[in-house]
Amino acid sequence: MKRIFITGFALLGLMRAYAQEPATDSTAYKVKKLKIEEINLISSYYKQDGNNAAVTGGIGTQELTDISNNLAINLVKYGETGIKHNFTIEAGIDQYTSASSDMVDLQANSSASSSDIRFYPSLSYTRENDEKGNTFGVGVSSSTEFDYQSFGGNINYAKKTKDRNGEFTAKFQTYIDQVKLITPIELRSSVGYGGTEGRNTFAGSLGYSQVVNQNFQVMIMADVVSQQGYLSLPFHRVYFTDGSVHQEKLPDNRLKIPIGLRANYFLGDNIIIRAYYRYYTDDWNLTSHNADLEVPVKISPFFSVSPFYRYYTQTAAKYFDAYKKHDSQDEFYTSNYDLSKFNSSFYGMGFRFAPVNGVFGIKHFNMLEIRYGHYTRSNNLTSDIITINIRCK
Repeated sequence: MKRIFITGFALLGLMRAYAQEPATDSTAYKVKKLKIEEINLISSYYKQDGNNAAVTGGIGTQELTDISNNLAINLVKYGETGIKHNFTIEAGIDQYTSASSDMVDLQANSSASSSDIRFYPSLSYTRENDEKGNTFGVGVSSSTEFDYQSFGGNINYAKKTKDRNGEFTAKFQTYIDQVKLITPIELRSSVGYGGTEGRNTFAGSLGYSQVVNQNFQVMIMADVVSQQGYLSLPFHRVYFTDGSVHQEKLPDNRLKIPIGLRANYFLGDNIIIRAYYRYYTDDWNLTSHNADLEVPVKISPFFSVSPFYRYYTQTAAKYFDAYKKHDSQDEFYTSNYDLSKFNSSFYGMGFRFAPVNGVFGIKHFNMLEIRYGHYTRSNNLTSDIITINIRCK
């Protein structure tokens, strides 16, 4: 937690300097030069525990902590023809410790992946033509940690209807990954240790949103996600009925199809009801249902609270079985409980503070949000997360 607040207060210093700049009337003209429109810092602390670690074959501790910091800077420029150009520069860093990953070598403080730092920068650009009602965007990203390297790219397009009450969106994303083959210590003589394997992900998304009336908005979304390559994790153990230990083995392709529906209803001036439902299926025979409900309530002109609840349920993938339940007849096998049958609940509260004169009297520091959530799963996994969002505009 200390790291979160150190980062947050460092940004406060930046915003105090930014606040010294003279205010300009944005209604008088459109900015022709590239200007900072918004800065967001999101910091979180996450902690979980459970007793179904995949590293040790579906048994053992899942204790993990993660401290995450993400900084996003949005830059805007208007062209001579009124076209809006948005540039977003984002950088995130996670620092985690994992008791289960420390068991790759079956002794404490021995595994390189027991603690790690993940760094994930990204850059995106959008070009918005308000007169024609269309938006075009591209982006690139990367993610680096000890045993994983990922490079991503995306392209997206949005088009509003003539009456501006509806919008069609399309997006294509790809991720090209390399997985370092960190093998459990007792299997290194038979399957080797070191080297990398590739994993590629391609995702296409379509969406349509509609303003039904001044109080009600809906959006429908559908994705198709295809993965090819090394889809196992090399340090996940699987124990067979005869007591022998094996390395997790999964197919080298997977097709995922999620379909979602989102709806917002404005109940007067002070209450919004936000609902979301998603159905998911894939060719590993895993299906799931996810339902979310959040109700932001404005207590005063500058303060609001947002209770939320999410229920999730899924069937088991056909390649999953518990500790010492697989046998030599199985072509593919995993004891990763993320692929097991379970249901879960996630609930908590958000607090949003956005005074007219700025938080702590800093004019450009215009929003502070704190969210806390508690997660419980039917196979005894529990977690807690607290998130702080600071926005400068």
